[in-house]
Amino acid sequence: MATASKPRMGSRGRPEQSRAAILDAAVREFSREGVAGARTDAIARAARVNKALLYYYFEDKEALYNAVLDQVFGGLAAAIEEVLSRDLPPKEKILAYAGAHFDYIANHPLYPRIVQGEMMSGSRGRAPHLERIAKQYFRPVFAGLAAVLREGQARGEFRAVDPMHFIPSMIAMIVFYFTNAPVMRMVTGRDPYSPEFLHQRRAAVLDFISAALFRSNERSQK
Repeated sequence: MATASKPRMGSRGRPEQSRAAILDAAVREFSREGVAGARTDAIARAARVNKALLYYYFEDKEALYNAVLDQVFGGLAAAIEEVLSRDLPPKEKILAYAGAHFDYIANHPLYPRIVQGEMMSGSRGRAPHLERIAKQYFRPVFAGLAAVLREGQARGEFRAVDPMHFIPSMIAMIVFYFTNAPVMRMVTGRDPYSPEFLHQRRAAVLDFISAALFRSNERSQK
């Protein structure tokens, strides 16, 4: 009796696995080489698929890069939105947000390079990818965080900060450590992604945000 053969990786018989393998390889390639330097041949080889299959799932390199951006920024936005949807007091919610944002980047060490490259594109003129990301992901997150700040201020828990300035400062406090990781390694002689160092940095970030925002001297950490 003939047995059905299992579809192999790199075939259309395993669409989810093949697409995921291509995206993972694309994240590595775009993080190393940028958009201009990335090669679909290298991505296909790393994903162990043929180039025709890559183009079956993604029309061209531009479409593949868009999918990578959605994976990077969409995953972060989903993690943040999940926190912001919780029924928590403003103090707990803002720290839960900061912790979730920090953990997301810590668990995806290649993402900061892609984010940094995309941000730099905005300084070189029109940046269609960045414009889409800002509209689709950044604006809803910013609005959600601003709402938490306003609620905390109305309850008397937060200082009277301007969300337009405080939110970028808070995000910078979370993100800069990761974009600056190579320099941190040189300066400290330590692995910035070691569990011990990450734990210490996470605690320092939450403490800094608490000190900058909370009216009370109490510092709770999640």
